Amino acid sequence: MLYMAAVTAARCNPVYTEFYGRLIGAGKLKKVALTACVRKLLVVLNSMLRHGTRWGQRAPNAV
Repeated sequence: MLYMAAVTAARCNPVYTEFYGRLIGAGKLKKVALTACVRKLLVVLNSMLRHGTRWGQRAPNAV
């Protein structure tokens, strides 16, 4: 499930598109770059749960 979410994020979300493109530009394999997007997505979702925020919101104490 996270794989397909990362594929969509890499195609449609500008932050993840730039991240994926930067990794590909650095010579990473496509699957490795997509796995990095999965991990980044998981870290963001974990942070959202911890702070009780919705997608697109910033945590109250975020810098």
